[in-house]
Amino acid sequence: MRWLFLLLLVLNVFYYVWHQQEAPLRAKDVTPLSLYRGSQQDIRLLSEATDAARNKEKPAQADVDCLYLGGFARQDIAQAIERRLGGMDIKGQSLPKGSVEPGVFWVRVAPESRVLLDDSKLQNLSKEFNELKHKIMPCEGVAPVE
Repeated sequence: MRWLFLLLLVLNVFYYVWHQQEAPLRAKDVTPLSLYRGSQQDIRLLSEATDAARNKEKPAQADVDCLYLGGFARQDIAQAIERRLGGMDIKGQSLPKGSVEPGVFWVRVAPESRVLLDDSKLQNLSKEFNELKHKIMPCEGVAPVE
């Protein structure tokens, strides 16, 4: 058994030396980035790109997208969110179970009220309601499952 181990060890050393004798690694030629991108040589953050896209967006597009809050397995929590939004003068509508995702309840925020619900209010709601998720999706594309 000892001899088999020594034989395998010698074979491994031989294999290592043999591979080191092959062609040495050479530096790879790198094409300058300016040839790839041309005039777009600036680096932009993802948030800057999305802000620029929002600013170019037409106002009609904002009316087509709705904000959805929820992701809960129980309907009473979705109704509590709807009541909480009503207290903040934000129009919300509870959706039937499985209308956005199967097996969960969501509240759709009306497009005209979406501007009233900023990030700080969303953070306060997520602290108040654990597991609160929010999504922005087209309003007309979501139909209740029957």
